Amino acid sequence: MVNLVLATIAFAVTFWAWNLIAPLSGTYSEQLGLSPTQTSMLVAIPVLVGSLGRIPVGVLTDKLGGRLMFAAICFLTIVPVLFVGWSNSYGALLFWGFLLGVGGTSFAVGIPFVNAWYEPARRGFATGLFGAGMGGTALSAFLTPRLVEGLGRAQTHLLMAAMLALMGVIMLVASRNSPGWKPSTEPPLPRMRDATKIKATWQCAVLYAVAFGGFVAFSTYLPTLLRNVYDFTQTDAGLRTAGFSIAAVIARPLGGALSDKTGPERVLLASFAGTAVLAVVLAFEPPLEVPAGTCFVAIAFFLGLGTGGVFALVAKLVDPTRVGTVTGLVGAAGGLGGYFPPLVMGAVYTATGAYTIGFLLLALTALAAWVYTLKAFPSGRGSG
Repeated sequence: MVNLVLATIAFAVTFWAWNLIAPLSGTYSEQLGLSPTQTSMLVAIPVLVGSLGRIPVGVLTDKLGGRLMFAAICFLTIVPVLFVGWSNSYGALLFWGFLLGVGGTSFAVGIPFVNAWYEPARRGFATGLFGAGMGGTALSAFLTPRLVEGLGRAQTHLLMAAMLALMGVIMLVASRNSPGWKPSTEPPLPRMRDATKIKATWQCAVLYAVAFGGFVAFSTYLPTLLRNVYDFTQTDAGLRTAGFSIAAVIARPLGGALSDKTGPERVLLASFAGTAVLAVVLAFEPPLEVPAGTCFVAIAFFLGLGTGGVFALVAKLVDPTRVGTVTGLVGAAGGLGGYFPPLVMGAVYTATGAYTIGFLLLALTALAAWVYTLKAFPSGRGSG
């Protein structure tokens, strides 16, 4: 439990750093005169490295262990955090925002690290509780705008860098790899190739691209959407985005625990069905706070259930010695699932002045994931 708690905190801190740009998107847009498409690109760019970087990070975690890799991610993220805080041009923000994605790779460290500490019957709970660390996005949405108002942008990023340094030291000193963990001695490329031959890798990647991708897309782009549609201030939009993230954070361990009891397939079916229905409602831009606010929180809850369900499915179908590599691939798919929607939303809003088409596309995607889950796991036993 000590290592699970430490991993969850480290995950939250690195995810906060990963999401530093999105809560301030309104400020950057106004100061630099950005179009909706440019703002979307700025918000989405950290997601790219945070997604693709999970593949090599997952392989390295199998080889070096979660303790060392968590510390390395914390220390490496300090550099882009500082430079994002000091950048005053669109080009510089894009470059350092791209490297800020390193913080988002910590997910591929934590899943195998935590997975190794728990017996199979408890892994859904453990990975679900660890996944609650994605609440770092809620901390960022709520606290980053307020800290910038009170301290200034550079000082806020300096504080974040200090938190990362402290977390890295804590992981080195206080955390331990599971006694049952053995470092992989296989070369990384053959190991990745073997992981791609596991059917469960692709099944879970597809499902995670929808569940976690939907969460990432909302948590990064929601402040911009709320400002455009409902005329919220940056601080008020951040507060509501934090509420969205908290709902998903609560739901993720619940999704993992329910998966242990009823099977991850049923949890995923419920997740995608709820997401599809609520996306249709949101497509019509309902009024605040009810039903719009309720729908945003509810869709976050359903997406959170899905993220917990997917990695309970990974733990169920994949050999523990390959969980790190598979997690890297599945996590990359989830991150990429969150990279494209903000770009689509920005383009849709520029072209039509509304987000209706974007929400309807989300509904269709969730419906397709529901159908796929039903067909891929018809008996609830999974397919390896």
